[in-house]
Formats: sequence, structure tokens, C-alpha cells
Amino acid sequence: MENKKKPFTSIDEYIATFPAEIQKMLEELRATIQAAAPDAEEKISYQMPTFFLKGNVVHFAAFKNHIGLYPAPRGIEAFKDELSKYKGAKGSVQFPIDKPLPLKLIGRIVKFRVAENLKKAAERSGKRKNSNKDLTTENTET
Repeated sequence: MENKKKPFTSIDEYIATFPAEIQKMLEELRATIQAAAPDAEEKISYQMPTFFLKGNVVHFAAFKNHIGLYPAPRGIEAFKDELSKYKGAKGSVQFPIDKPLPLKLIGRIVKFRVAENLKKAAERSGKRKNSNKDLTTENTET
């Protein structure tokens, strides 16, 4: 019989599953993200705490030896020099749990991702308006 974990329904529920010292780090991280993305919606996605604003802004998760931050590949690339001292991959970075989180850097990464999402949403919206305008123009010119 396979042991399946019950899916998390909130970030509070996720954080509550960790020891007190990790909970404190996760709450600091959450507060930093909230401050940098005050209009973002909190949710659970891929069983990780996620902040969403016109698309995923950032995910985070705690592991045995690190806290992972997942700001998409562009969020990593834009701050690659500052993140170079941490382990990571194309769309993620690992912050060791035995060191303080670089909260100012995380805040800047989140603000970058918010701006990126809002710009993309505006571009999509503009394209839709223009394509609707083109259709209207075509219909009235016949």
C-alpha cells in the first residue's frame, strides 16, 4: 500500500509541518515575498507555497538542508552574479538552512518577477485589444 501525503491546502498548513526554526525562516521568506508582491495571491501549486500574480511569481519549499526558491529561469538569470555563491539550477536556487536567508536579494528577485508578469499580461492584453480593433476595422470597411 502506497503512503500518500494529504495535499496541502494553504501556506500556513505547509509551514506548520516543519520544526520551529525552519518555520521561522519560512515565515520570514513569506513576509519578504508578500512585501515585494503585495497584490499577489497565495496558493499551493506543485505542493509548494506559491505567489501568483498574472502567472506564477515564485514558489518556495523547505528541504532537509536548504530552502529552495523557484523564481523561474529568468529570475535566476537576472541575478546570476549575486546568486552564484548558492547551489541552484536553471529556475531554482538553494539557500542553506544553517545561514540567514538573503532577504533583500529575495525581495529584489520577487519584484523583478512581478514586473515581468505584469509586463507580459499588459502585452497580451494589448495584443487582444489590437486584434479585436483590427476585426472591427475590417468589418466596417466592407
